[in-house]
Amino acid sequence: MSADTPDPDRPRSGAEPPYVESLGDGRTSPYPDRASAVGPVPPASLTWYEAPSVAAAPRQRLRPQLGWAAAGAFGVMILGVPLGLLWATLAPDTPVLQTESGAVYGESQPEQPIAADGWFSLLGLGFGVLVAVGLWFLLRRSRGPIGLAAAVLGSLGAALVAWQVGQQVGLATFEHLLATAAEGQTFGQPAQLRAGGVRWVGPLPVPYGNVLLPAFGAAVGYTLLAGWSRWPSLRPEPTPDWSTGPGVSWASAETPAPSAAPEPPGPGAAEPPRG
Repeated sequence: MSADTPDPDRPRSGAEPPYVESLGDGRTSPYPDRASAVGPVPPASLTWYEAPSVAAAPRQRLRPQLGWAAAGAFGVMILGVPLGLLWATLAPDTPVLQTESGAVYGESQPEQPIAADGWFSLLGLGFGVLVAVGLWFLLRRSRGPIGLAAAVLGSLGAALVAWQVGQQVGLATFEHLLATAAEGQTFGQPAQLRAGGVRWVGPLPVPYGNVLLPAFGAAVGYTLLAGWSRWPSLRPEPTPDWSTGPGVSWASAETPAPSAAPEPPGPGAAEPPRG
């Protein structure tokens, strides 16, 4: 061979020698390099694509939110009327005996006043939780501090209304019997709240005791709903439409093993072309 026509089987100066792998029995691999012997390695199956853009939700105005929250709180406060009637129905009357010196309890240690406080506490706590759930779904656009304030203030107002309404049920009849009952006559005193109420601290009325339990139940229930919400803003947000474009493949992220090298040709097979 001349310098102008070099031998194709001889590697050029500075070039990488052809790939040679011994297969045993004096035979060598017929492939020119390792890449041809191993084959192409498939890419990883998990591929990230650019997600379709989602338009930002319009910012909610504060004034409509405050208006709806005030309406919700007022509606919850009105529900204190049936709550008070339910409490007066479930709470037992305390037996009272008319004596020569006046009315006294018919029992030395009556349990009915404790039962009245217990019924008010249980009903108020459950009422507050239901208020939190109701306002969470009704005031979706006011979720957050505004919705929480509406639930707490509305529940507190409902508790005060229930307290005043419930203790008025049967009170007029009791006062009439207290003034006109004969000596030895027994009658019932309607439910009264002894473990809660409102006390005046200076010029301000401050509620205390179990009248605060509805507000406590509303605060706890609303906070738990906010903690379990799947939206960071607590409000329903638009989701990207993956049908309009590629998304994320949920295939396994493990890189597959490279394919096995093809079987070498037999002793009588034709030699592959060189060059």
